[in-house]
Amino acid sequence: MFLGVDGGGTKTAFCLVDQDGNVAGQARTAGSYYFSQASEGIGLVERALEQGVASVCADAGIKPSDIAYAFFGLPGYGEAPGDIPILDAAPRAVLGHDRYACDNDTVCGWAGSLGAADGINVLSGTGSMTYGERAGRGVRVGGWGELFGDEGSAYWIAVRGLNAFSRMSDGRLPEGPLAEVFRRHLALASDLNVIDVVFNQWRGSRGDIAALTPRVVEAADLGDECAAAILSEAGRELALLVHATRDQLGFEPGERVPVSYSGGTFKSGAVLSAFTRDMAGYELRDPLYEPVVGAALYAAKLAGTPLDQAALDRLRSTPVPTTAGEGEGS
Repeated sequence: MFLGVDGGGTKTAFCLVDQDGNVAGQARTAGSYYFSQASEGIGLVERALEQGVASVCADAGIKPSDIAYAFFGLPGYGEAPGDIPILDAAPRAVLGHDRYACDNDTVCGWAGSLGAADGINVLSGTGSMTYGERAGRGVRVGGWGELFGDEGSAYWIAVRGLNAFSRMSDGRLPEGPLAEVFRRHLALASDLNVIDVVFNQWRGSRGDIAALTPRVVEAADLGDECAAAILSEAGRELALLVHATRDQLGFEPGERVPVSYSGGTFKSGAVLSAFTRDMAGYELRDPLYEPVVGAALYAAKLAGTPLDQAALDRLRSTPVPTTAGEGEGS
């Protein structure tokens, strides 16, 4: 039995998969992105894992000692070097054994989208980054955070939408549908009230700001040229992440490079179209599995007993709810 754990800001998902490709148990707990939980700190990770492992084992009717191997994809892993030993130790206390590995949750997106096979996955949700593997070597690109990175992410799109709104409001840009979409959605008595909403009511919340991205998409669908340009640029930025990952992994010219994608930003047809246009020379694939299932597949791979094709096919026919890894990105 293999356990996959996909951490996120709002949810942490757990999935048990057996060697034959059957989903034996599933569970969800609170988020495990401790960077945004200053009052709770890193201790919330172990609490989320403890609750989730207990729940998923109960769902499957097994004990933690029955888990052959587990993979924990944790948001923020690797971004604060001093925290890595604490994060690495947390599953041991929960499982009661050392048959597990930890890494960043972006690994789950890659493993799920490509079935833990060589290639590159680009994740664009609240943040953005890529993860790819080739011949056992993994590379991450992007995910530098919203202040000076996360290009092409929902946060990045929303901030540019807010900038366009402010410029339209005071005449630096011709007013398009985006202005009225934002006014209506934010219930603004005056345009300047957007400052109160973002800075005072939302307190600059990364998630609340990123949640404006559908409004940028709505404006683009209504013919707003500025909104459409933002979405197209987002797709191109995500393609740049893929190009850099390919180069760092050392794929040879002409070598087949499978690429897939995950995260809520790709629900925008404009973003996906722009991204796809820059994927000439790659083998672009639709995602195969949810990230939490990918985590379980990666656990099996790390254990030296990867699922065979029949098991992978059976797993594809099993619906697993969309989970935490769909949108965090960093």
